[in-house]
Amino acid sequence: MTNEVPPPHVRRKRYVGTHPKKFAEKYKELNSEDFAEDIEKVIARGQTPASTHRPICVDEILAILNPQPGEIALDATLGFGGHTQAILPRLLPGGRLFATDVDSVELPRTEKRLRKLGFGADVLVVRNINFAGIAGLVPETVADGSYDSDSDSHIDSDVGGFDCILADLGVSSMQLDNPSRGFSYKNDGPLDLRLNPARGEPASLLLQSVDELKLIELLTKNADEPQAALIAHEIKNNSAVIETTQQLAEAVRAALDGIVEEKEHKKTLARVFQALRIAVNDEFGVLDRFLGLLPWCMKPNGRVAVLTFHSGEDKRVERAFQQSLDAGVFSSISTSAIRPSGEEQRSNPRSTAARLRWAIRADFSV
Repeated sequence: MTNEVPPPHVRRKRYVGTHPKKFAEKYKELNSEDFAEDIEKVIARGQTPASTHRPICVDEILAILNPQPGEIALDATLGFGGHTQAILPRLLPGGRLFATDVDSVELPRTEKRLRKLGFGADVLVVRNINFAGIAGLVPETVADGSYDSDSDSHIDSDVGGFDCILADLGVSSMQLDNPSRGFSYKNDGPLDLRLNPARGEPASLLLQSVDELKLIELLTKNADEPQAALIAHEIKNNSAVIETTQQLAEAVRAALDGIVEEKEHKKTLARVFQALRIAVNDEFGVLDRFLGLLPWCMKPNGRVAVLTFHSGEDKRVERAFQQSLDAGVFSSISTSAIRPSGEEQRSNPRSTAARLRWAIRADFSV
């Protein structure tokens, strides 16, 4: 018998400070399933733990969608899966939920987490696609395969479609907090801003290819930025190529120096990053295509809820819903946007900008 020497004890890396600032050092938050108590403490401080996302207007969305056992639902923007986790149990037994997300980085992590909670492939169908492609999912909602792809008639319960649909258009906290994704000026990282890093070009290349006039138009159209001309001029005449989030932030601050109060710089930076993100991902074009397809992917009396986070999105949703109501495709729509409660805005500051609108599909069988 041989005497095996046990491996030396390796002390676990200490948590850096009480509240570490660097994303990579927040190992408790990055492994939320193993540190539930610590995660609750972060949430109690009114913060969103790194690599997680707190779903917004959950109660309001559940009231609007009213998911029932046996129904078919769609979460068109899965994200961290908080809304899906709340909706799916209400569809059981007999129902299914389809979930789509364009983010090829976060989607596998979310699916893995939801599978661990017991949601198997028989009740949860996950697809890595842009929500503008939801029409391609309609055939999968028909159990007997009787869907007629050549039919341009209104979808009914014998053909397929969704009983309830949710689209949360906000950028997830996982994307905002991870410096490698380049979504925020708060941490230095590559200026990327792509929702799907495997497709398209990053924002750094966009800034190199666009001319000054086009950049002014982009900042104005996508974020209503009042200092668009000054910022565009500074960026295009910068002595160095802008490739990181901090380089962009420095250029924006330089453009605002002596013109805009320093306390307002954060709001301007947020608008600039928003404008570039919308451009890089063609967010308005994608949203318009989704809204155009939406009614024809819903069953009679189907319900839809859309959560927006800035005026460009909200106006598009409001206009599309009104047009479908006028055309008799929707039987009713929200008359105004629903805001998160005061309590939710206090506990989750990232919910402050949210606007929720709903619509109900007309029943053509009546």
